[in-house]
Amino acid sequence: MRILIDTHIFLWLIEDNPRLSTEFRQTIDDLNNDIFLSVVSVWECIIKYQIGKLDFPSSPERYLPEQRREHLIKTLSVDEKTISHLIRLPLLHRDPFDRLIMSQALQYDLVLMSEDRAILAYPEIRNF
Repeated sequence: MRILIDTHIFLWLIEDNPRLSTEFRQTIDDLNNDIFLSVVSVWECIIKYQIGKLDFPSSPERYLPEQRREHLIKTLSVDEKTISHLIRLPLLHRDPFDRLIMSQALQYDLVLMSEDRAILAYPEIRNF
């Protein structure tokens, strides 16, 4: 399966947070699955770090890619085509980070792993 993980899922994974379900953790750890993290998530984490909403054991520009690699998660970039998929998404959810992540799920036909109810409300998005 090809899965794009939402920002909070990645954070729960690297923090070993018990809010990450066993099913999600096993799916991420399963080497038969291709797991992706959007650069949008890294961007979101760095902004939240700068405003004091997130803390990391080391500088996020090093720590986040290290954690992504350690968990064998592939990076997913944003391009103009990603932006064009925004038009397919009704404005149920106005968070720009989440909207870009959903656009990438559409663009690359990925299953989106999230527990965000606003994201799960989109019928256009294949959710895990």
